[in-house]
Amino acid sequence: MKDQDLRELVVEIAKKAKEASFKLAKLSSEEKNAVLRKVAQKLRERKEELKRINAQEVEEALAQGQSKAFIDRLSLSDKVIEGMAKGLEEVAALPDPVGEIVKMWKRPNGLLVGKMRIPLGVIAIIYESRPNVTMDAAGLCFKSGNSTILRGGKEALKSNLALGEIFRETLKEFNFPPEAVQVLPTPDRRAMEYLLELEDYIDLVIPRGGEGLIRFVTEKSKIPVIKHYKGVCHVYVDEEADLEMAKTIAINAKCQRPGVCNAMETLLVHEKIAPIFLPQIAEEYKKYEVELRGCSETLKYLPWAKRATEEDWYAEYLDLILAVKVVRDLDEAIAHISKYGSNHTEAIVTQNYYKALRFLKEVDASLVLVNASTRFNDGGELGLGAEIGISTTKIHAYGPMGLEELTTTKFIAFGNGQIRT
Repeated sequence: MKDQDLRELVVEIAKKAKEASFKLAKLSSEEKNAVLRKVAQKLRERKEELKRINAQEVEEALAQGQSKAFIDRLSLSDKVIEGMAKGLEEVAALPDPVGEIVKMWKRPNGLLVGKMRIPLGVIAIIYESRPNVTMDAAGLCFKSGNSTILRGGKEALKSNLALGEIFRETLKEFNFPPEAVQVLPTPDRRAMEYLLELEDYIDLVIPRGGEGLIRFVTEKSKIPVIKHYKGVCHVYVDEEADLEMAKTIAINAKCQRPGVCNAMETLLVHEKIAPIFLPQIAEEYKKYEVELRGCSETLKYLPWAKRATEEDWYAEYLDLILAVKVVRDLDEAIAHISKYGSNHTEAIVTQNYYKALRFLKEVDASLVLVNASTRFNDGGELGLGAEIGISTTKIHAYGPMGLEELTTTKFIAFGNGQIRT
């Protein structure tokens, strides 16, 4: 497509999204919920069609030699499709934040001042090889009264377009503007660049994917961006940990789904329990074919492991690779996380209440856990319903972005004739 034609296509998509957002903001909770439940129904009815489309893309990715983790993120299985449908139904069941009066207070002159939740407007979401994001994002944006423009990775373009079309068809059936949910129909990178210039039509950009994509979006965008550079997540096993619990958590955090941002990338182990715990956990990791990269102290107990480099402590592997470091105490564990962490998810395993509290207070991350897996940093797992992503930026949201995080507030005031003197 010629450069000018591509630019015009992207501008037209953004204009229509803006127009649709004004109509979307007026919809009642009942109307929005009915749409979400209908889309969920259609996902189940058309799952075989969706799987056929997706299978072509999975086959192409396999031919290109993509990793198992990549294929996992790309695939639309029965489980993933059912998860999308349930996610939409869960969002429909959640309270609608739009129009909620958050606060109200009375001034000395009798004026009642408050804050009301309102949609952000138009949200552009740029992501990589996870087509389930298409439906999660569309559903959350729709329920929170926002139009959305979705730009997925080229490897999932057909799947994304098919999912987007199901949502658009449903909107038409209800006589609501289908432009409230749009998928960029081209994988051309220039389209994304043009999208990031349209500050007059788009209110927020949320990138989801690798660090390279997020840095590119942040550097190019004229629109506010909520960032999530990477998930370098740690589990610290304290000397006062229940070791059976620690093993269960450490296996789940790394192996349950290694290709996602809330998977553990570095295991920190107190030096007093390292001689016992490391050989035990290493035997478990062998069953999952996890490659271990350890510090010099770790190699004393696991001589077959690879020696970790400085780069390993910063790495988001998104694969069955794990960095392991033995630390002297809680202070060293916190210092390591402060230096190498990405403000995503951090966990401590300990039976010591005061150490747990210290960890909660001193570790800076969007979710800090005690005696639980890092895999819980997820909107659904935290009771938010589906989430649009996990923000590691403190403005305007920190952590999973559910419905409330996709709104802002405006001030409102009720008077009975007051004037300013």
